[in-house]
Amino acid sequence: MKKKLLKKDYIKIYTYMLKIRRFEERASQLYGMGHIGGFCHLYIGQEAVVVGVLMTIKNNDSVVTSYRDHGHMIARGLEPKRIMAELTGKSNGYSGGKGGSMHMFSKENNFYGGHGIVGAQVPIGTGIAFTLKYKNQKNICRTYIGDGAMNNGQVFEAFNLAALWSLPVLYIIENNMYGMGTAVNRAAAGSDLYKRGESFGINGTIVDGMNVFQVIDAAQKAGDFVREGNGPYILEVQTYRYRGHSMSDPAKYRSKEELENYKLNDPLEIASQEIIKKKIASKKDLENINKKIIKEIKDAADYALDSPFPADEDLYTNVYL
Repeated sequence: MKKKLLKKDYIKIYTYMLKIRRFEERASQLYGMGHIGGFCHLYIGQEAVVVGVLMTIKNNDSVVTSYRDHGHMIARGLEPKRIMAELTGKSNGYSGGKGGSMHMFSKENNFYGGHGIVGAQVPIGTGIAFTLKYKNQKNICRTYIGDGAMNNGQVFEAFNLAALWSLPVLYIIENNMYGMGTAVNRAAAGSDLYKRGESFGINGTIVDGMNVFQVIDAAQKAGDFVREGNGPYILEVQTYRYRGHSMSDPAKYRSKEELENYKLNDPLEIASQEIIKKKIASKKDLENINKKIIKEIKDAADYALDSPFPADEDLYTNVYL
């Protein structure tokens, strides 16, 4: 059933997308200043994917994703200040300062990572779906997959079991056109990645991931299919990242013209134009939302920088030998 959006939903959509954008911009600044160490993968340009799917999630549904996870946590409703604290390695971060950018968790919010190994989250998400079915729960697990993971063996092993056991898992392929520095068409045979599930009998479809409203419709249909007990489903969302694969990647493998062409369909602009066209909010209203979010993210950064690092003895906590 197509999800009917209320006025407050439109504002929620825009607010979450903008919050992710502003958060990632500030994270980029902090990384450049040396406050964030290790790897840092930004979500700028892909906001419509996770926010579109967010609008179709029920509270007790589970989510697991790859290392590009900051935006996922924000969309799940987690606190930007604690996400930023994790990025800066502080003790009040969501993983106690030990996970950093790639390994954030919040079990109480059914968010199971953040996984640094390419494709590793796919069998984990499939296992979570098995648990849901085993316990006769009516929830589903949304498992996000990057296009770069779609050639990995464990992905197909997970697909096989999910189809064989008819598990309640929605696989969401975030196809941002590049696996690290390699274009999808140079690494993957066949243009439609969602069709990789056909040999296992898994249904799927493809959607424009720059348009949040199209994502909502497709994600609602896919989620309903899985929740009704029909087994797994694959939703390929075609999107585009504006920055490099990680902060260390200058992205010289693509042209400036290509990037600018994608920015003509900026997900934030599409959402704001729809809101203004429907007279849900004025341009000034949206500017006020932006001002509030800028302050919230600034406060989150200040909170993170002022927070303490983990104590020395915490080095040995949550470590299993």
